[in-house]
Amino acid sequence: MSEKSTGVRSMHDLGLAAWFGGSLMGAVGLNGASAQAQDPTERAKLAAYGWARWTPVNAAAIGLHALGGLGLIGANKSRVATQPGARANTVVKAALTVAAAGLTAYAGYLGRQVDQHAHEGAVGATEPQGDASETLKKAQQQLKVTQWAIPAVTGALVVMGAVQGEQQRPQSLVRNQLDRLPGR
Repeated sequence: MSEKSTGVRSMHDLGLAAWFGGSLMGAVGLNGASAQAQDPTERAKLAAYGWARWTPVNAAAIGLHALGGLGLIGANKSRVATQPGARANTVVKAALTVAAAGLTAYAGYLGRQVDQHAHEGAVGATEPQGDASETLKKAQQQLKVTQWAIPAVTGALVVMGAVQGEQQRPQSLVRNQLDRLPGR
């Protein structure tokens, strides 16, 4: 078996990059731009259209990241099993990935709720008007938090990936092997 895992590493990293970047661009750019619509009833609707167009790409990015992550675990299974830092990092990354996927799915659900009430008007995609229904206000408030939590969690995954890269440096691998010697 090859020692290189360029393909799965690329899948992992490119999928995560698209997930992180797309969620951040949507929260900043798409939501911000939709708030500029003159008609308050168009604001949430425009954001919903944009997010709906992004959803299939985002789903593919998440799938690519997950497949790449599983491939990396398989390619590094002995290191993950024996190197304490690698094992802990892998467990934390898996938990964060599940959390980010859950947040993404929940944001989609909330976005559909906002879209169903878009006719009520809005200040922005995640900012309700004063006379909005409680259903719309609640969905927009939760969506705002959720849409910012996704780039925060996926950004943490990027950092955890950098940590894993550092754990694979030769001096880290040698130190791990030396620490496993009897009497140390």
